[in-house]
Amino acid sequence: MKRMSRAQRHRAVALNLTSLMDVFTILVLYLLVNQSAVEIIDPPKDITLPESVAEAAPRQTVMLMVSEEYVLVQSEPVMTVAELLEGDGRVAEPVKDSLARLKDRVIGLTTEAVAQGDEVTIMAHRTIPFKALKTLMATATSAGYTKISLAVTQKASQN
Repeated sequence: MKRMSRAQRHRAVALNLTSLMDVFTILVLYLLVNQSAVEIIDPPKDITLPESVAEAAPRQTVMLMVSEEYVLVQSEPVMTVAELLEGDGRVAEPVKDSLARLKDRVIGLTTEAVAQGDEVTIMAHRTIPFKALKTLMATATSAGYTKISLAVTQKASQN
């Protein structure tokens, strides 16, 4: 009896590698699926973007959205489009204040965007007049955002 118990104590523990390999495979697949080189910006349902054959991939930046009714900075309503159009056409102060606050505390953006910190993307409904877009671009520039992009829907290139 003693000899059998001694033999069992010295037996090496067998490691089941199948389960370990399954876990690592699932982990690798999860990381591959969630790590994407192309960022897709989904516009809200009430904003229909104009179409373009643009090739550049979008970057994660401060988002300035213009629906048919509201102007939103990072999805927070700041003013109405009617107020924007009634203004003097130079600078929209509520938007400028909101953009300036965001520049001080950049939360939720990638490290690269924070390092650049001077980029804004305007996502406007296709029926918004250019006067409103021009005012928003001037406002973003006066708030310290020097790189301004306009979001569009990509359509097939016309060769």
